[in-house]
Formats: sequence, structure tokens, C-alpha cells
Amino acid sequence: MSSPPPQNAANDAGSEPEAGQWADIVQQLGAEIAGPLSAAMERIHQLIATGQIDRQGLRALRESVAMAREAGMAGQQLARLASGRLRLARERLHLTQVLRSVLAHRSRETQARGIQVRQALRPVEVIADGSLLFSLLNALMDWALASTHSSIDLRLDLTPWPARALLTCRFAHRSLDLVGTSPKALRDVETPPLANSLAWRLVEQTAITMGLVPLREDEAGITVLTLEFPHTVGEEIGSESEEPAWRRREIPTPPEPHFGDSGHSAFNSKPLAGSHVLIVTPRRELRNAVQEAIAHMGLIVDVAATMAEARQFCQEGLPHGILFETAQRGADFAALHEEVQREVPHFCFVELLDHEHQTQLSTATPDGLARISRQHLADALASLLTFELSKGL
Repeated sequence: MSSPPPQNAANDAGSEPEAGQWADIVQQLGAEIAGPLSAAMERIHQLIATGQIDRQGLRALRESVAMAREAGMAGQQLARLASGRLRLARERLHLTQVLRSVLAHRSRETQARGIQVRQALRPVEVIADGSLLFSLLNALMDWALASTHSSIDLRLDLTPWPARALLTCRFAHRSLDLVGTSPKALRDVETPPLANSLAWRLVEQTAITMGLVPLREDEAGITVLTLEFPHTVGEEIGSESEEPAWRRREIPTPPEPHFGDSGHSAFNSKPLAGSHVLIVTPRRELRNAVQEAIAHMGLIVDVAATMAEARQFCQEGLPHGILFETAQRGADFAALHEEVQREVPHFCFVELLDHEHQTQLSTATPDGLARISRQHLADALASLLTFELSKGL
């Protein structure tokens, strides 16, 4: 008789999640939204009763709202995976480069939290859906950053023939003071809730949707997640020659969008869902126009009134794109642009113009900024962002 799978192992690749599993996810979603909102409501009632709130209370209120918001956004992405409308693209992707791009985007966040991300990444190419791979790697970082008590170790390697890419994420889910405790003493201690949070569910379900083989093990305070990519491009030329033609085909840079369509993709519903953009303008009507134009894309949207606020926002972590009105150009923008370009050369900047102007991709402008007129937001912004946010994949 074969031994039972590890208690915390993920489902096998390609398996369809059962109805009961999705019911558990919905129940967890409700709990992770209701809990922080209840705490926020309690603080609001205290504020109403006393008319005062200190800095610490304000910070706690903000954190509670942020936690509920993050749970809601994770729920939106899980709903997308459960919709059955996804059709996975098969693209040849340099997994190592995509992972390094994600880590570059998250470098400010990891530094702000004081978390070291150690990397041992072998050059590997895989066949996968580009947008889901990007979502998976960001979800993996969200989960690991929220769960770790020390550092995060990422390792990317290849198995012997047949070559399979293995991405391993390792971190301590308990305080380092407890990691050395004997396994017997830790046997009755449950894995911390964060390690089994909605963020973990998103990692697990995204991997399963992509047809990967995820295996998670929690032992003696250490969590190790291994993601196996079944469709890996072999290192040797001979190994590729026996692969099907679709696996040997090199997928070029995404074609330039046709401006004027609605921005909806018939091939993959919300391919950039979960990507994070920052809108920089003090004008509410412009913010509303931008948000209306991209509402169907499933993006995470934050706003800042000035470029100085945007710089402060970016100190704790970079979004995937910044949309700013032209009036915000100045010393703060020049400094932010230089800093970000140094860290992420293909970062998405979109300038919003009031006057009539032809929509331009970043690849067609001398300074590498995409530009769009306010008059064209409704019919062209979604297509523009689809191209600009996909450049780094």
C-alpha cells in the first residue's frame, strides 16, 4: 500500500478542485474580510465615543482596512480561476528572467520589511501562460513575505532527464527561537494561520490552474514549497528536437495593441488580473475616468494626489505601473523616474494628457513614456496598459 500524501501537500497538477474545496475557500475569504473589518469598526466606534484617536490607533485602523482589501482582491483572483473561462496560452518564457523581474519589483517592499531574499537561480525556460506565471510568482511572494519570520530562500533548478524546472521557496514560518525546538515539542503546535491563509490558497489554485505540480511541506518550523514545471525547454539542442512543434516555437514580444477596441481579451479573461497600478493626480474626475476605463481588467488600483505622495508610496514597494497626469512632471517625477528605471528598466509609466494627442506606446517615444489623451481613455487605455504591463514578462 502506498503511503498517504503529506498533510500539507497541494493537489496534483491538472486536478479539478472539488466543490467542497471552493466552499472552504469562500468561507476563508469571508473570515479574512470580516475579521479585519470588525476590528476596524470597533476602532471607529471608539473614535465616535471619545472623539480622539492616537497615531497608533490610526495605524491599526489603516492596517485592518488594508488586510480586508487584500483579502477581497485575492478573492477576485480566485473567482477568476474558478470561472472556467480561462484558456491558457502556451508561450516559451525565460522563467529565471520573469522571476528576477518580479523580485526587482518587490525589492523595496522586502527591504522595508527587513526581509532578505536569497536567490540561487539557474537559467531555465518553460512553456507556460505568461500572465498566470506572473500572477503565480507575485502570489508566491505575497504569501512568503506575510508568513516568514526570517528570510526567504528561492532556488530554481532542473531535474535530470527528462528536464523539469523546479522552483523551491523556503522560509521559517515560526520565530527563529522556536525553529531549533525538537520536533516532538512542536508536534502539537499548529502551523501559523498566515501559512494557510487566503494568500496560500491563491498560490495553490494558480499553480493547479497552470498544470504545475505543487508540493508543500511544513516541518519543525520550516515551510518548503516546490513547484514543478512539467513543460520545460531542454538545455541540450537534441532534447528540443524531439519535442512537439508548439514547444519549439519561440513566442515573440506581444504584438502592439489595436487602439480602439474595448480591451477585452477573448483568449484569456483578465490576463493582467492582480497587477498593481498607481494613479497620480489630484483631480477626482480624472481618477474616475481612468478607473472606469480599466475596471474590467481586474487590476489593483491605488491613488496619490501628488508626485511627492507617489514617491513616498513607492518607498515601501513598487506597483507594476504608474499613470500620471502631465501636470505632475517636475523634480519629484524626475527623481522617481530615475530611481525606478535604475531598478526596473522596463517599468510602465503612462502620461495622461488633457489635450488631443495620438496614443503612443513607450517603444515609440524617445523618453520611453507611454502617452494617452484623456479623450481616448475609454477606448484605448486598456489596450495600452495590456501592452505596457506585459513588456517585462
